Amino acid sequence: MISERFLTHLIKPMIKRSLAMDPTDEPFMPAPKPGEKYMLYLHVPFCERLCPYCSFNRYPFREEVARPYFANLRREMLMLKDLGYDFESLYFGGGTPTIMLDELCETIDVARDAFSITEVGAETNPNHLVQPWLDKLSGRVQRLSVGVQSFDDGLLRQMDRYEKYGSGAEIMERIGEAVPYFDSLNVDMIFNFPSQTEDILFSDLEKIVTCGARQTTFSPLYVSAATTRKMAATLGAMDYDREFRFYRILDGVLAGGEQPFFERETIWTFNRLDAEGHHDDAVAINEYQTSYNEYPAIGSGSITHLNGCLYVNEFSIPAYNEAIESGRMALMGKTVMSKRDLMRYYFLLHLYRLRLDKQAFRREFGCSVEAGLPAEMAYLTLNGAFATNDHDELTLTLRGRYLVLVMYRLFLSGMNELRDQARAALTGEERHLLFGDGTPYS
Repeated sequence: MISERFLTHLIKPMIKRSLAMDPTDEPFMPAPKPGEKYMLYLHVPFCERLCPYCSFNRYPFREEVARPYFANLRREMLMLKDLGYDFESLYFGGGTPTIMLDELCETIDVARDAFSITEVGAETNPNHLVQPWLDKLSGRVQRLSVGVQSFDDGLLRQMDRYEKYGSGAEIMERIGEAVPYFDSLNVDMIFNFPSQTEDILFSDLEKIVTCGARQTTFSPLYVSAATTRKMAATLGAMDYDREFRFYRILDGVLAGGEQPFFERETIWTFNRLDAEGHHDDAVAINEYQTSYNEYPAIGSGSITHLNGCLYVNEFSIPAYNEAIESGRMALMGKTVMSKRDLMRYYFLLHLYRLRLDKQAFRREFGCSVEAGLPAEMAYLTLNGAFATNDHDELTLTLRGRYLVLVMYRLFLSGMNELRDQARAALTGEERHLLFGDGTPYS
């Protein structure tokens, strides 16, 4: 798709410039703004398998490393309380947050005692949709997102997930058993794997329709410079020319037609509809960054967005532990976003949610979206992206949804490049674990 290639050529260097990281010696994050509502992101970097495409901070699981890490995660969380923060929502990402059930439960319980928590979201893998995880997490976690990626056994083997997490049929069965334990169970899928065919995609979509989960996300595969070589060696080279075709298929199967199975909530998030076509308003979007413009993030390798800046925590677990145990936060890098960068971020985030309120944009930035982002508006208008473009709002056509998907994919890839900058400072064993073959040391 020519417009996708042009958009990539235009935006990728722009994102790289805007997300350049400088070192920082600031001991703490900024204090909260009066009256602002916040969620807290907590990063758990440990996994039983390191997926070849993943660019998040993650390490092979070792209990002797993970237990002190969780203790320091709780200490860092309470540092935010001392700064004056309160939180209504927690989100545990990874890695695999459920990898140590007792430590995760203790962290949630400490947070509920310290803050005004109304909901908790967490990510997990299919092998944890069993007892005792289901009983322990029920009531503590309201929104659980399970990383399935695909039900195809061949793809699962390529990703080194089949042996540990089970076959597609086994995962389907576990999802059905887990659904009643949570307010919302989200099945997290990926499309446009190099070896994925249309038949595999249709089969995955059929299983999503029948599995019973109330929500699904179908994000495109995106990588960083640090993971491209390893991913290509295991999954094959990326082919973005077919991405729009695949997106059109999944968008149409899930949310198209006169009686759709799901309703679009974002560019790639879909909430299930009942037989009468009604949706459940209680099913929240299981993507924390879409619900809060700014948020603190804690844990090794986490990225905070506060006061127009991005703060990056230490990627080295020993360095992270040392910082927290000395009584300061583990901030290692900072990116100061310009007003135009913040306008682009706001623009992208709200179009990702399928609608931009033009008057809210004006109140936020003191100018119209046309005046603030003339090139972006001209490009999307020229390419037929807007279903509505009037005094009050922007909404998207199918083509527009795909172009915003490309922009968001490029933004997330840019965030991965930011992580790569932090990872580049790692040495010794930690560097090998992330850049070597991923085999844990004995």
